[in-house]
Amino acid sequence: MSLTEDAQIEWRRGMEKYLIAHDLGTSGDKATLFSTDGRMIKSITCVYETHFFNSTWAEQNPFDWWNAFCDANHALLKDVDKTRVAGIAFSGQMMGCVVVDRNGEVLRPAIIWADQRSIDEERVIREGIEEWEFYRITGHRISASYSIEKLMWIKNHEPDIYAKTYKMLQPKDYMIYRLTGEFLTDYTDASGTNCMDLSNLCWSDYILDIAGIDRDKLTEIQSSTYVAGEIGTKICEECGLPQGTPVVIGAGDGLCAAVGAGSVEDGDTFNYLGSSSWVALTTSKPIFDKEMKTYNWAHMIKGKYSPNGTMQAAGNSYQFLRKILCKDLEEKATLQKNSVYELMNLELGQSEQGANGLVYLPYILGERSPRWNSEARGAFIGLKMEHDRKDLIRAGIEGIIMNLSIILDVFQNDRVNIQAMNVIGGLAKSKEIRQILSDVYGLEIRKLNWVDEATSMGAAVAAGVGVGEFRDFNEISKFIEVEDVIYPDKARYEKYKKLKEIFNQSYYALLQTYKSLSQWKMEII
Repeated sequence: MSLTEDAQIEWRRGMEKYLIAHDLGTSGDKATLFSTDGRMIKSITCVYETHFFNSTWAEQNPFDWWNAFCDANHALLKDVDKTRVAGIAFSGQMMGCVVVDRNGEVLRPAIIWADQRSIDEERVIREGIEEWEFYRITGHRISASYSIEKLMWIKNHEPDIYAKTYKMLQPKDYMIYRLTGEFLTDYTDASGTNCMDLSNLCWSDYILDIAGIDRDKLTEIQSSTYVAGEIGTKICEECGLPQGTPVVIGAGDGLCAAVGAGSVEDGDTFNYLGSSSWVALTTSKPIFDKEMKTYNWAHMIKGKYSPNGTMQAAGNSYQFLRKILCKDLEEKATLQKNSVYELMNLELGQSEQGANGLVYLPYILGERSPRWNSEARGAFIGLKMEHDRKDLIRAGIEGIIMNLSIILDVFQNDRVNIQAMNVIGGLAKSKEIRQILSDVYGLEIRKLNWVDEATSMGAAVAAGVGVGEFRDFNEISKFIEVEDVIYPDKARYEKYKKLKEIFNQSYYALLQTYKSLSQWKMEII
């Protein structure tokens, strides 16, 4: 008797294997179970705390990561046939500093990416090398945000801890050690330390000498698909994973997101629209901007790169507008069991292009790319009595997107042929926002089916490639599909080009004001 088509599908699904992705983020560990045909089976998030103190310090307890990881696995695999788990891989928050001794014991709380305490250490590096030379070596600017400056801080302020340090790890690397006993990192996370030679994919002795850091405190670097080991008998019960499960290194979260957004071939471009937002693409060589507006990561695909520009306050700006302008919409959304952002998007659509002559500068958290100005501040330019809420909301979104378009210009000016843009993240859910994206960028905008799962899917594909279930990273096509396409309006595109000139003029006109405000604030504290 032949099986019906539906029965055949169910039979095949009963034979397929599973891949587990762990996304070790700032607020918690998100564990997701995928089938090898690209279906998301189940997802569990276990939260942990971040300790913010001393104004610019941010730390986490690595034991909290481990406990969340174990709890998530137990919940994820409840009522699941564990024998079908083919492998596990990680996505992890980047630019951290976890120091361990020779036995892998954590010596102090982890200093995470958000920590900015290493200002003096940043200055030491600046005194030792020109910024442009540093940028050409590492792909990044000199900044207290990165790992090597944080390790320098430990050396300078906690010398006993530094002396005991055997290896500096990234958050996901610590988990790899706990599971396999191996001290490893991958090329993507290594490129976020500020001390990797990006072109040669190795630690830079030149940078390490300037930093005064012993090279042997850094780990071996492997590809994102490298199998670090297997789950042993002693640990399987605690961590909730079946004995013998292959452990694949995975990658930093931003690069997992790139794969999850379908950016695997040269020119594949995507826009993540979350609290912060970035534009990134895949290339065969780094893109070095003369003004250093953008920076470069090593891609998950060895030999490829991910040029990137990240602004500070995209979704954060939208949240700010909700907080100060939309209390009544929040109440309305609660009554309607709707999202307040959907109601904001409806109002946004009622305002005309250009928001009735209003420009928003989205620098409420200072700015990384493209301005690299911590003193920058947010502003509405052109306010008049005739403006109302819908204009402020539209101006807010237009300002965010025009700021991102400056990043896109860097890549297009490097003669990268960009025809379309995949979009992921919370703001990508809005059709109104996607239309503005298309009209400002002058590009086809493609919304993917899983706007919130890109990072986990990237890690899952790394697991699949690592254990031999997938041929290469193009297998991401099993996971994603284009759900909606929006095309630019040529007339609106030309109008936005003129508005972007005013947007830029407004920023440069306020530079001295930003400096004066910053100085004034310091004087009154």
